[in-house]
Amino acid sequence: MRFTRLVVLSALCASLQAQVRSYFGFDRNDYPGDANLKTLRQTFSYAGFWLNNPPGEKTNSWRGHRAAVESAGFGFLVLFNGRLYVQLKSVARATALGKSDAQAAASALRREGFPAQTVVFLDQEQGGRMLPEQKAYIYAWVDGVTEAGFRAGIYCSGIPAPDDNQVVTAEDIRANDGARHIVYWTVNDACPPSPGCAFAGRASPAQGGVSFAEIWQYAQSPQRKDVAGGCSNYAGNGNCYLDRAGMQGMPVDLDLATSADPSHGRGP
Repeated sequence: MRFTRLVVLSALCASLQAQVRSYFGFDRNDYPGDANLKTLRQTFSYAGFWLNNPPGEKTNSWRGHRAAVESAGFGFLVLFNGRLYVQLKSVARATALGKSDAQAAASALRREGFPAQTVVFLDQEQGGRMLPEQKAYIYAWVDGVTEAGFRAGIYCSGIPAPDDNQVVTAEDIRANDGARHIVYWTVNDACPPSPGCAFAGRASPAQGGVSFAEIWQYAQSPQRKDVAGGCSNYAGNGNCYLDRAGMQGMPVDLDLATSADPSHGRGP
C-alpha cells in the first residue's frame, strides 16, 4: 500500500511539474537595437537588461533603452554586474563594496524608470562554494537593494562544481542567506538537462537542476566547450542564433522562467 501511494504521489508531482507554464527569454551583453526588437519578440517573452557594464565590457549599450524594450512587449531580467573575488580583498571591504554597489544598482533602477519592487539580479560569475568575502559581498548587496525598495535576485551556477565536493553555488548561497528573500536565476548549459541551442519545447526552470530556481539559463553564446560540448544546434563558431531573418549575426543566451516578466519590471 505504501509503495502504491509513493507511485501515485510521484506521478502526481510529475504531472504538476509538466503543467507549470514556462516562458522563453534571452539575454546578451550588447543591446540588440530598436529595429530588432519586433523580430525578437516573436520568440521571446522577456529580455535581459543590464544596469551597469556587463562582464568584460567598458560600456553599457542597454542604458536608456528601457522604454523601447517595454514598448516592444518584453518583460525584463534586470542585471547588475557584481565583483570578482580578487576585488574583494577582505570581509570588511567586501561588505562595504556590497553596500555601495547596492546603492549604485538602486540609482540605476530609478534612472531607467523601473518601478518599486523590481527584481534585480546580481551577476555572480564565479562558481563553487562561496568564500567568506564573496558571501559578505552578496548578502550586503542583497540587503542594500532590499532596503532601497527593490527585490534582490542572483544569477549563479546551478552546476555541481567537480573540484569542490560537487557543491552547487545556488544551494550554497541559499543555505547561508539567513532567510533573506532572494530570487534565483541559475545557469546549467550541460546536456542533459539542457536541450542545447533550442527554441521549442517546454520545461520548468527547476529541470535545470535547482528546484527553487525561478529562471534557468540553458544555453550560452559562445558555447562552453568544457560544459556544453555535447550540446547540439550551436553554430560552427559556437554561438547560439535565432533562426529568423536578420538574427544570424546576433548571438544570444537562452532562458526559461516561470513568468513572462521575471523581474516584474514593467510599469503599472
